[in-house]
Amino acid sequence: MLEKYPFTHSQKEILKKIDKDLRMWDEGSLQDYFPKELLEKNYDKKTLAKKIFLHYQKLDQKLRKKCFSYKNFNSEYKPQKIKLATTQKEKLGLGFCPVASEGTRCCNLYTLDAVESCGFDCSYCSIQSFYNENTITFDSTFKEKLLHLELEKDKIYHIGTGQSSDSLLWGNKEGIMDALFEFARKNPNVILEFKSKSNNIKYLLEHDIPKNIICTWSLNPQIVIDNEEHLTASLQERISAAKAIAAKGNLVGFHFHPIIAYEGYLSDYEAIYKQLINEFDPKYVAMVSMGTLTFIKSVLKKLYKRELKTKVTQIPMREVNGKRTYDYETKKEMFSHCYNSFKPWYGKVFFYMCMEEHSLWRDVFGYEYASNNQFEEMMNHFYMQKIRAIS
Repeated sequence: MLEKYPFTHSQKEILKKIDKDLRMWDEGSLQDYFPKELLEKNYDKKTLAKKIFLHYQKLDQKLRKKCFSYKNFNSEYKPQKIKLATTQKEKLGLGFCPVASEGTRCCNLYTLDAVESCGFDCSYCSIQSFYNENTITFDSTFKEKLLHLELEKDKIYHIGTGQSSDSLLWGNKEGIMDALFEFARKNPNVILEFKSKSNNIKYLLEHDIPKNIICTWSLNPQIVIDNEEHLTASLQERISAAKAIAAKGNLVGFHFHPIIAYEGYLSDYEAIYKQLINEFDPKYVAMVSMGTLTFIKSVLKKLYKRELKTKVTQIPMREVNGKRTYDYETKKEMFSHCYNSFKPWYGKVFFYMCMEEHSLWRDVFGYEYASNNQFEEMMNHFYMQKIRAIS
């Protein structure tokens, strides 16, 4: 078709992109939507090409809607081959959250690269754009470097290990958990967060967990897990793992990040919110966070390169701080619905939004922090109070 009609080079590239989108969204291809009725008109070739192009542009706009459907979607997921590698890294991978920005309200999280790259394969994940493709890297001297790390004794540190890989997936491989547990005991001024989509808690159940370790799970409805969060534990497996850790008397938390808007999403997420309220004592729940799809260019580029079947690129995106994401009103709807659903936990659990615009805080929570530093201070103070309450 591209050769038959006199499309411009720019139009051809746009049509190729639309065709790839259709295939990735499991919505057919350009061929399935060809406007045969235009051929019955007595248009010259140039006019016909223009009208065909406009037809596909309108189709693309029509399919890019806030709430697409997973009803007949088939992800046809095929696992990638991954390899494990162990190397001796020169430095400890400790730094600030790589997506932190003054343009959004951020908690100034420190990130610790216990492992580089992830064995899960979530379609929307940014980890895939940071590291060597399909290689999971362990640092053979991680424990040695971590235990020699000197921190300020009068400062509270919130450190997460789930930014460069899943925190629990690898268990104690290469002595990771041994090192992290010893580090937490040695530094009571550290809040060490394990963020996960795994139910691999064997090591945690077999050992006394330092009270300043908080295990948190990223949660989504099962339909999202089935189609977008490949190889991860099911929703119920994650919740059951969290219940087991809370039953040991340790803190847990929940990340609704990303919340994805699809047909029926509000009721699906509400069912999870109600289940957590019914099954968890807020004494052992440190936090609930909210966030949504936010794409950097490198992640989108890799998604299109793989041609992974996914619905996440079908959302109508806008540019915010150099990233692609939902419009403001959609975010306000999803976050307000989440926060309002957790009223029984107000004052007992810390609620926040991750990497969102400053103004959303007042619209959703009724308050906002003046700076990232104030946000960090309030979060850390709240977490430390929860830790002391269970110690």
